[in-house]
This record gives sequence, C-alpha cells and structure tokens, in this order.
Amino acid sequence: MRGLVAVFLGGVIGTGIRLSIDAAIYHSDSEFPLDTLLINVVGSFALALLVTRVWPVAPSWLRAGLGPGLVGGFTTFSAVMVSMVTLAASNQILLALGYLALTLVLGFGAAALGFLLGSRRTDEPTVEVDE
Repeated sequence: MRGLVAVFLGGVIGTGIRLSIDAAIYHSDSEFPLDTLLINVVGSFALALLVTRVWPVAPSWLRAGLGPGLVGGFTTFSAVMVSMVTLAASNQILLALGYLALTLVLGFGAAALGFLLGSRRTDEPTVEVDE
C-alpha cells in the first residue's frame, strides 16, 4: 500500500512540474516542441541517475514513488507522439522527423550520462536500507 501511495504522490508532483514547464515554454502546433523535448531529456537523465545511485539503497516504496511516480509523471511518451502528429498535420514533416531524432538521441545520451555519473565511485560508504 505504501508503494501505491508513493506512486500516486510522485505522479502528482511530476505531472505538476511538467505542466509548469509546458506553460513556461509555450509553442504552437506548427513549432518545434522544445518543452516536451527538454522534459523527456531531463527525465531520462534523472531516472538513470536515480537507478544507479538511489535504487541500491532505497526501499521499494521510495523507488516506486520516484521512478514510475515522479519521473513517470514528469516524462511522457504520449506527449512526444502528440507533438509528432500535430507537426505532421501542419505539413512540418521534416521538423517532426528531426524532433523524433533529437528526442531519441538526446534521451539516450542523457540516460547514458546519468548512468555514467551515477556509477562513479565515491568515498562514501554505502548503507543498506531495510524495506
């Protein structure tokens, strides 16, 4: 039950942050969806960093709240697809394809960077947390 509550609360927070960024970086249907690109790249980085740094020591309810909850609510594949369809419907096919390519390349790159930074050894001792 604790995991379900953590996912719910994380999802509310992540979705609220995404909505705030969407409002701050507005674009029309025929313009490049920079807001969604930034959100998904930052989310890819954050999830990779969490998986390498927090997962080994966090209880399962916290991993659920941060992963599927917070980052899952923050990022969204459906927003990528809506942006692709609206660009295509505005006869911006090359822009839509460029957006998809950037989303994939930058998303994978951000995740790789998050894993790299998260995997770096530190001098701090690791403490196991009981679930």
